Amino acid sequence: MRPIKVTKNFLSSVENSVLYESGMTKVLVTVSISTRVPDWLLNSDKGWVTAEYNMLPGSSGKRISRKSYESGRSKEISRLIGRSLRSVCNLGIINGYSFTVDCDVLEADGGTRTASINGAWIALNDTFEQMVSENKLNQNPLISKVGAISVGIVNGNIVADLDYENNSKADVDLNLVLDEKFEILEIQ
Repeated sequence: MRPIKVTKNFLSSVENSVLYESGMTKVLVTVSISTRVPDWLLNSDKGWVTAEYNMLPGSSGKRISRKSYESGRSKEISRLIGRSLRSVCNLGIINGYSFTVDCDVLEADGGTRTASINGAWIALNDTFEQMVSENKLNQNPLISKVGAISVGIVNGNIVADLDYENNSKADVDLNLVLDEKFEILEIQ
């Protein structure tokens, strides 16, 4: 495993932010709160949690276009992060609120989607805890912790938390999203 570093409240301009680092991979996660739920959730007594993922232009050796969010890859990763968070969130507790978790890759050295999921859970949990302390929520709606990791076979060896070098040489690789009971929430 690469060293992990979590810097909370990395930005002062948003409700909550986390800089999540796994080795050289760095992801800035921010949480925005809205009192408007999606139209399809109106009158449902449920709130919503969604996510957006993007790699910033200078996050890898080759410039990534700012329009990359429109690509299928970024949307697919955004959906993965959102599903992972919603799978452990009691949406009834957040009735009337929508939370958008933005994951912006500042530096990519493999494992950006797993780092995003890990940082997103931390930032969302901190946001919920803050709302409980401010009496905006009765309780934290998260019913479990979430952790994500990449695993691959590189030169016949099983390797966890693949950096770019290992990922590019892997015969096979996958991403696992687990809850705190080690039950699989997502396999990709």
